Amino acid sequence: MNAPGPFPALNESANRDRIVNGLSVDVEDWFQVGAFEDVIERDEWDGLKTRVVDNLERILDLFAEADVRATFFTLGWVARRHPAIIRRIADAGHEIASHGYDHARVTSFDRASFAEDIRKARVILEDCSGRPVTGYRAPSFSIDARVQWAFAELAEQGYAYSSSVAPIAHDHYGWPEAPRFAFYPLPDADLVELPVASAILGGRRVAAGGGGFFRVLPYAFSRWAIRQVNRDEQRPAVFYFHPWEIDPDQPRVPGAPIRSRLRHYTGLEKMAGKLRGLVHEFRWGRMDALARREERRAVELELLLDSEEPAQ
Repeated sequence: MNAPGPFPALNESANRDRIVNGLSVDVEDWFQVGAFEDVIERDEWDGLKTRVVDNLERILDLFAEADVRATFFTLGWVARRHPAIIRRIADAGHEIASHGYDHARVTSFDRASFAEDIRKARVILEDCSGRPVTGYRAPSFSIDARVQWAFAELAEQGYAYSSSVAPIAHDHYGWPEAPRFAFYPLPDADLVELPVASAILGGRRVAAGGGGFFRVLPYAFSRWAIRQVNRDEQRPAVFYFHPWEIDPDQPRVPGAPIRSRLRHYTGLEKMAGKLRGLVHEFRWGRMDALARREERRAVELELLLDSEEPAQ
């Protein structure tokens, strides 16, 4: 299938030879995002107009057009209110994975409350999708060196993989000392962590896995970064975005700080077109399949952090 506009599709033989990257959607509504967590209270959510279903339907159409499968890291809160769209996602061949229940950061929990959060979300997601849930992504990539106990809880509850680490320095999240590619966070468990993509620019790690960086920066930057990861490092890139990012008509939040407004609203009108180019230009697949492929290449976190060489 030919990609539209300035995003030329690769020929089929070249496409077959390319690395399969991990494509993911963090399923949350416009009022549940980290940028507004200090402005919109959780007890206000039920009174706000939801837009997530319409946006998910657009995403499903886009993925069907490109014939790609992805993983939808979904809030239990969203699934409980919109079970039909969760089943439709799963029936289309996509993976349903957990994003926790209501987008509380892992750093806000102790282990017991985290255990209850992921258990509650998983029960809802499995009931709605009719499929087992084996993957988890922390809201706002909030697993870092402070809460490594979260990996032990995920392993204890039987999760196969996590994609909860951003191995960069950032004001909102990040674990810059973590490995850039698949690693085993625990020495005695098979749980695999699949960090969101980063690239090396001027000797420094830079975010390259989607979200606001993909919206705000020119498409050429993401093309360069994913090519670096695929061609130069011969590794898959983990990419993510949110349903609200393709919705330029979503409500504006009064009283939000200007930095939050800029972070959330910039580039919304161009996002769908950029995504269409991305899913045609590179090869993509589900995160559970990526975890299985990366098991043999994953490194042990403890050995890396104890070594003299920085994790790359």
